[in-house]
Amino acid sequence: MKATYHKHILDFKRPSGTSRGVLKQKETWFIHIVSDEKHGIGECGILRGLSIDDVSDYEEKLRWTCENITLGEEALLQALLAFPSIQFGVEQAFRSLRSTSPYLLHPSAFTQGKEAIDINGLIWMGDEVFMKSQIKEKLAAGFTCIKMKIGAIDFETEFKLLQSIRKEYSVNDIELRVDANGAFTPTNALEKLKRLSELDLHSIEQPIKQGQREEMAKLCEITPLPIALDEELIGVFQLAEKKKLIEVIQPQFIILKPSLVGGYAGSSEWVSLAAQHNIDWWITSALESNIGLNAIAQWTYSLQSNLPQGLGTGGLYTNNFDSPLHIQNGTLRYAPEMSWNVPYL
Repeated sequence: MKATYHKHILDFKRPSGTSRGVLKQKETWFIHIVSDEKHGIGECGILRGLSIDDVSDYEEKLRWTCENITLGEEALLQALLAFPSIQFGVEQAFRSLRSTSPYLLHPSAFTQGKEAIDINGLIWMGDEVFMKSQIKEKLAAGFTCIKMKIGAIDFETEFKLLQSIRKEYSVNDIELRVDANGAFTPTNALEKLKRLSELDLHSIEQPIKQGQREEMAKLCEITPLPIALDEELIGVFQLAEKKKLIEVIQPQFIILKPSLVGGYAGSSEWVSLAAQHNIDWWITSALESNIGLNAIAQWTYSLQSNLPQGLGTGGLYTNNFDSPLHIQNGTLRYAPEMSWNVPYL
């Protein structure tokens, strides 16, 4: 058994704004395993500036992983505890190797094309005209759940945008989620949450920056708008620490990005803890290519969540890989008759 790794730069079709800046490109890496005549592939979806494993020796750790691939999946996952994106790439690659097809990681009615996954339509930050045009596109495409990133332009403009959507579409027509990416402060967050709650929003992701557990706990206790933890989960590796975070903050939701929280194994621990504390959750991709998105989507379907998931990122890039994944009427679908086109296999 041998393994190699490859770097791939994904180019956005149009610059995509977040509260941490505008994204034009996305770096990602692939692990490719060969054993006899079989191949396996996994994506290590690092997000520079956000991933806990955004470190100077990242490529060196990838090289070490490939050189030591014969240690096996379990030993590698233990050794890579501080590198959740590489953990997830290893999980995918071994599962891909064991499968009848490199891309069929979790066979189901989803991969047979019989069932779909409800997803939210993502609205990127930008000026008012740009954000309004995105909203119209998503509604025309059949989405009934929209997630809007806020925190980059002034709050009043964003509030009016949301207000205009809600005036036209009731809570029964469209579910509205917002993602602040930590843009609020502990001193102004509650007032903004009160304002936003007037619009019958589903939830807000990460209203204040991660690492302020006591402040976040206070917010979750008195918030008029359900709070979902996202970045807060990054870098929490041990089960005991995960349990402590959940018990201290007691959020209404948690959001899981497998590339950021340790792949299937790390995400499954969070799902289990959430169930024990009556906390709901959903899964979100972390801007992976279609390789990683495919791995996340197939696993997500197996969990049978009844909430819209954050898996609509496959169409963001000009140089993504051809795949059976496609969006139809606000859902993610898999067309098994369509082929893959990945140069690394």
